[in-house]
Amino acid sequence: MYRNFDLAGSMVRIGHLQLGDFPLLLAPMEDVSDPPFRVLCKRHGADLMFTEFISSEGLIRHAEKSVRKLDLYDEERPIGIQIFGGNIEVMADCVEIIEAANPDLIDINYGCPVKAVTCKGAGAAILKDVPKMVEMTARIVRRSRLPVTVKTRLGWDASSINIMEVAERLQDVGIAALTIHGRTREQMYKGKANWDLIGEVKNNPRIRIPIFLNGDVTTPQQALYIRQRYGVDGIMIGRAAIGNPWIFNQIKHFLATGTELPPPSVAERVEAVRMHLRRSLEWKGERLGLLEMRRHYGNYFRDLPGIKAFRDQLVRLDTPQAVFSVLEQIENHYSQHQPFQTTSPSAALIPVGI
Repeated sequence: MYRNFDLAGSMVRIGHLQLGDFPLLLAPMEDVSDPPFRVLCKRHGADLMFTEFISSEGLIRHAEKSVRKLDLYDEERPIGIQIFGGNIEVMADCVEIIEAANPDLIDINYGCPVKAVTCKGAGAAILKDVPKMVEMTARIVRRSRLPVTVKTRLGWDASSINIMEVAERLQDVGIAALTIHGRTREQMYKGKANWDLIGEVKNNPRIRIPIFLNGDVTTPQQALYIRQRYGVDGIMIGRAAIGNPWIFNQIKHFLATGTELPPPSVAERVEAVRMHLRRSLEWKGERLGLLEMRRHYGNYFRDLPGIKAFRDQLVRLDTPQAVFSVLEQIENHYSQHQPFQTTSPSAALIPVGI
């Protein structure tokens, strides 16, 4: 049985980090939560960032794709680097490489459900071998001078939900916080996230570390309900932030005042795309920056009437100048329109590693 928790909570701490009384975390999302996107979410209220998940094997081999994900910028702090892998020795050995990048914490991914990850014994696959998970975590904690946190799921499938045991045992070997996605690996991203089980972990009298809830949080009203009903220490937002970095400040405003902020205007959305694009060009270079931004336009302008013709141009143009010109056309075209309503992210867009 749950009670209504007092919204005037105490300061949430992860090691030396002070994150406020109900921090909102940006989930680590493959091909989404890169530095340009993280900075945008930070400016709109996210309290703690995580990198895209990084292969420990890739770090040990100095693979360019993995090493590039270590790029961090002061304006996005505090930030954690998330790693995954199935080999205990390799996971422990990459701690020194991670620390050289100077993050604020190290996060271990025990939740990714994608077959390409789980078939290697990594991500959510480790939920089938809790002793290995505990040993891997303990080794990383011992090697690291930084706080170590974990993100995981409820269990491998409905018949093996073991999140309470996992939470207690990982706390016992020294993790500083735990984020729980409210689905099993078998569910992938289908069905509803089970918030009740996350609440049970938080309200276990043995649990002393911060517990963050992840999964299906898309509105400020849901955030308020979760905080009042379960008393978790904060929420991690993933898919709901794609094309909608404003969600963090929207939640904070609603928790503080009980009123909703108006949805972002078309001009605000265009400005967010401009900033995202500029940062992508700076970080990735012109060709890759343009190509990888194409996946974002549809999300920023979702449900804007008549946007298809503009969007079709944005995903075909091959110079920054041409893209910026179309963005200006969008702003001018809709300048007389009322701000359009936001919706939850498309279920078809499911990044790896949330």
